[in-house]
Amino acid sequence: MRYAKITDRLAELGGAKWAVHNTARDREAEGAKIIELTIGEPDIPVDPALIDACEASMRRGRTHYSNGRGEVGLLDALVEKYKPVWPDVTPENILCFPGTQTALYTVMTALVDAGQGVLVGDPYYATYAGVIRASGAELQSVPLSIEHGFIMQPGDLRAAITKDSRVLLLNTPHNPSGALLDRATLVELGKIAIEHDLWIVCDEVYEDLVFEGTFASPLEIEELRDRTIVTSSISKTFAATGFRSGWAVGPEELCTKVLPISETILFGNQPFIADATEAALRGNFDTAARMCKSYAARVDMIETELAGCDVLKPGKVSGGMFAMIDVGATGMNGEEFAWGLLDDQNVAVMPGASFGENAKNLIRVALTVPDEELREAIKRIRAFAVSAAAKVT
Repeated sequence: MRYAKITDRLAELGGAKWAVHNTARDREAEGAKIIELTIGEPDIPVDPALIDACEASMRRGRTHYSNGRGEVGLLDALVEKYKPVWPDVTPENILCFPGTQTALYTVMTALVDAGQGVLVGDPYYATYAGVIRASGAELQSVPLSIEHGFIMQPGDLRAAITKDSRVLLLNTPHNPSGALLDRATLVELGKIAIEHDLWIVCDEVYEDLVFEGTFASPLEIEELRDRTIVTSSISKTFAATGFRSGWAVGPEELCTKVLPISETILFGNQPFIADATEAALRGNFDTAARMCKSYAARVDMIETELAGCDVLKPGKVSGGMFAMIDVGATGMNGEEFAWGLLDDQNVAVMPGASFGENAKNLIRVALTVPDEELREAIKRIRAFAVSAAAKVT
């Protein structure tokens, strides 16, 4: 039988990137004791008040169709959220989606066609490649180096731009590295976007998980608002990954053009999920603050445990829930290291190649496990790395 070309474009961009994680889960099911540092699942539960809000909404009868843009209460709450950075924002500048992933897919579908380019810092979140390739567009890699703290350098962005470039996709705080773009860097990158007439799509899902530095958004910069779309959700801030509730914020004209695409895919979120999201945005929850405190301490612990280890180089982490470690000095790339670590030490990490070619000598470690479990995992990572390096020499 015949299939659409999208099936070929995405054939290698799905679950294959999570092979180490899936194998670790299989071994756990068979009885092995694996320390799992692979995925970004918050290690604290969603606040019971949000579950109560969701249940109460359903019992009020909020179980019917919504509209394509979003529920009025949620739109108003989002306007309040973004007014401090965009004083003129209105509900017409907002679209609601079931999670950041859907928002990114739909927005990207509206911005690029086959053969056009999307500039992305490499390493990048694993699903970005699929979001871009689904439209037929090409991912244009902008190298992010551990030496620069995985911060995109304006010169590297300029060098990556071609006549086909249409979009600059940013992510701050950054997954997988935890890098944070400051306002000055956003201004410089924005100047280049204006010069080359690029859209800026900024994934800000980790906005509230910052433990070093100050979060900044391109929406703060007035000159960039007519070309910026921000996507986010409640998944990370409120440890509500399963709620699947996100949004996009951008120019009214852009939202008008994206809305029919959104309506074609899903035609509205669940009203009871929207009500719980509104409750999250309007409430006074300490979920993110507690995670920040834990993750910052775990970053410090990783640095302490790896101090003096010449064959492992941790990257700077300012936010999010991951850390990157360069394992190249062991004589292995990240893929080889991850599989060897799983076999030898029962520790599962993500190989850097899952996040782009520029991360091939890196591994990603999740900060979302209890302190002592993470400490034990890092000790095992160090032991495996030292042993592997000794075999090479």
